[in-house]
Amino acid sequence: MKTYQQFINGKLVDSHSKEWIEVENPFTGEIIALVPKGDDNDANAALEAASKSQTAWAACTPSERAGYLRQMAVLIRSNRKELARILAQEQAKIIGLAQVEIDFTADYFEYYAGWARIYEGEIINSDRVNENMLLFRKPIGVVVGICPWNFPFFVMARKVAPALLTGCSIVLKPSSNTPVTTFEFAKLVASLDLPKGVLNFVSGSGKTLGNTLVRSKLTDMVTLTGSVEAGQEIITASAENITKVSLELGGKAPAIVFADADIDLAVKGVLDSRVIFSGQVCNCAERAYVHKSIFDKFIDKFVKAMQDVKYGDPFDPATVYSSQIDKAQQNKIDEMVVRAKSAGAQVLTGGRKADTKTGYFYEPTVIAGARQDSEIVQKEVFGPVIPVLPFSDYDEVIALANDCEYGLTSSVFTTNINTVMRSIKDLKFGETYVNREHFEGMQGFHAGWRKSGIGGADGKHGLMEYLQTQVAYIQF
Repeated sequence: MKTYQQFINGKLVDSHSKEWIEVENPFTGEIIALVPKGDDNDANAALEAASKSQTAWAACTPSERAGYLRQMAVLIRSNRKELARILAQEQAKIIGLAQVEIDFTADYFEYYAGWARIYEGEIINSDRVNENMLLFRKPIGVVVGICPWNFPFFVMARKVAPALLTGCSIVLKPSSNTPVTTFEFAKLVASLDLPKGVLNFVSGSGKTLGNTLVRSKLTDMVTLTGSVEAGQEIITASAENITKVSLELGGKAPAIVFADADIDLAVKGVLDSRVIFSGQVCNCAERAYVHKSIFDKFIDKFVKAMQDVKYGDPFDPATVYSSQIDKAQQNKIDEMVVRAKSAGAQVLTGGRKADTKTGYFYEPTVIAGARQDSEIVQKEVFGPVIPVLPFSDYDEVIALANDCEYGLTSSVFTTNINTVMRSIKDLKFGETYVNREHFEGMQGFHAGWRKSGIGGADGKHGLMEYLQTQVAYIQF
């Protein structure tokens, strides 16, 4: 069994705590690795290293900093197969999707390296004669990044790449469920001549190590990808020092299928958006609204498509999805479905834990007859379960889609460009996908409304999260 060390101040070091976190392969139930259960000492050591290194790192040119991002991309590509294998093991992600995540992560480092000569300040017109106003963009300082378990490697890059490119230093905490691939990356980074302290990886409990990272006076920004509850805790913990937060939280994405939609395309789009990684994706389609004139036809095709979804071994090329991340997640999904049935909803297919010898599987599940105000329609399931509801007209479905505390992603299926543009105007979500599955691009801006978050990631606007402004008034 592999054991890992913390990566602090440019070195792989033992944790002060001498305690360990067991990492389970959700498909087999085996413990595949031990990572440090870090404590306050680890958190403070990493923050101090990041703080001491940040000024000198910011003094480097953006092009110099970008060079290290390109080296990281090369390291990932050189080890892409092994990293994908480890990722598939530690979270029961099908090997094809695991490889996509690894390759996308390498591309992501390279993408942000390309911003070195692009991001810029501004010249602002003054109200005074012989005065120039210059707006500078400067690194925010020491960043704490807290990653989720569903896309641990990509989200690591989503935080590390823009932070380092802009001249910030960063302490990154991976999820205790899925830290192994990140620590394998730390071992690769240790081979670089990256200045000590600008990048640190520490694992441990969110209640102890994570809390210390967030509450520290050395921390200038916290970026979290996680649940609404985790985001609320971060806001509370960061309040004392008025630390900036950037939060990508949960979602309950609606997929709207209008009467003129290509039904086969809509079935595929909604299905792909629901079962990817066992439904454990924040921007997944979590509820579907289908026009009543095509409802029965859509349901017939959609139920059959869901029944054909193959789940099982993540290393079997035919597998569409594998195990839920753990027993607790499997139980949470099942309990929500049971409550939905008790409230009068009908399960058209699935609706139970899968009868498998290993893993925490849940069957692909389609639910009809749920009320708009029911838990299954309003709360994030984070599993391969989707309620499908009929609607009568445009105004009704837009109101139903917007009737939610979340606001991350949404989608519409229609062949009418006017409906497309009206929907984009009226939907209150950070992203809207048209005639396609839910999956963002690195050059976009992944940002939610309402309880889905504060700030965002990716592209130009994601880069700006790590920069603060200084305006100079120059009289001459």
